[in-house]
Amino acid sequence: MSVVVIGLEHSKTPLDVLERVTVPDPEVGKVLAQLAAYENVREVALVSTCLRTEVYAVVDRFHDAVDDVTTLLADRSGLSAATVEDLESVYFDRGVASHLFKISAGLESAVPGETEVLGQVRRSLERAVDEGTAGPMLTSLFRHAVAAGRRVRSETGIARGTTSFSYAAVEMARQRLGDELDGAHAVVLGAGGLGAGVVAALSDERQSPRVGSLTVVNRTIGTAEELVGGSGLAVSARAAGLDDLARELATARLVVCAAETDEPLLGVSHLEGRTTDELLIVDLGMPRNAEQALDELDGVELLDIGDLREVIDRAVGERRSEISAAETIVADEVARFTEDQRGRGAAPMVVALRERLEGIRSAELERRISELGELTDAQREAVEALTRSILAKVVHEPTVALKDSAGTPRGERLVEAARILFGL
Repeated sequence: MSVVVIGLEHSKTPLDVLERVTVPDPEVGKVLAQLAAYENVREVALVSTCLRTEVYAVVDRFHDAVDDVTTLLADRSGLSAATVEDLESVYFDRGVASHLFKISAGLESAVPGETEVLGQVRRSLERAVDEGTAGPMLTSLFRHAVAAGRRVRSETGIARGTTSFSYAAVEMARQRLGDELDGAHAVVLGAGGLGAGVVAALSDERQSPRVGSLTVVNRTIGTAEELVGGSGLAVSARAAGLDDLARELATARLVVCAAETDEPLLGVSHLEGRTTDELLIVDLGMPRNAEQALDELDGVELLDIGDLREVIDRAVGERRSEISAAETIVADEVARFTEDQRGRGAAPMVVALRERLEGIRSAELERRISELGELTDAQREAVEALTRSILAKVVHEPTVALKDSAGTPRGERLVEAARILFGL
């Protein structure tokens, strides 16, 4: 069996394609069940965020897995399988651990060191476990990845400054609006993890300029109320439902969209009664929360994830040495994980092989001992020691070969050969 990851990520795939393949939380169980139903798949987990949709799987046949997942992504995106194949990234065996560990560390994020991604990786495992599609191999992989991400954040300064889409989006708004943001009213659409990060960034007392008031608008108003009521915000904040969105936008200077939705929640009709001359909309949703037609309205500027490049480039420059340190830690963690997996993968076969050969040795010695005449206890022990020594030398090379190649295609072939040759 092999561990593979097949998917689409922001470094190679246009945002409009990523938007179409993103799997909203309510659909995760369905997609995992679809993937687990493939005959070739033994375990599977899904990482789907605003910048990547990737399938992690334990499979019997590598190429069949690539074909199956490519077809699924093509169906979701409405593109041909050939087009998706040109855009997708594929990793296998050791490359899977290296890729996932870098993601958890924030090294594969648009904003290096971002904080949200670690929680996203952890939740991906939790969902796969809940749906019964994650087994021991993926569980170990994801747990090690989360541990590696935590170590990077505790031992380096990669998480200093602008380290999330939330803070990057608000920083971009500050650059765009300048003093116009100071004391202004802002609306945050969405009260999930991303929305909570935006609220924290907007109300951060260390940042200037800072809004004077904000409203969190959410489908479930109770969730919005928990966010504004339980976070000790330094600005005036209130909660509202979607029905109140147009009213809240009437006096807003800034809107940050951070909701998880299948279709846009913010449309042209919501701005018909606005009293402010200008409005900046920052859409972090994937799929996008705001209708693209909003950008054509007078006084309205619509930005999305693709416009964060300037903020991101500065963050990279500020933390280049920390990024290098994080990469060193990730390489170390990947090596440790690989060595651990090799030991774990080889152990059952090594034990089975030794037990099988020991059974043969002891059975044959017991059967033939009478032919050796009357042996003293010392002589019998000498024969025992001799046969055990011979057995240890015979099994040494196979044991080393199994341990050294565990977790690789060669190791799989050796394990299968040992099973056949020794009837294990």
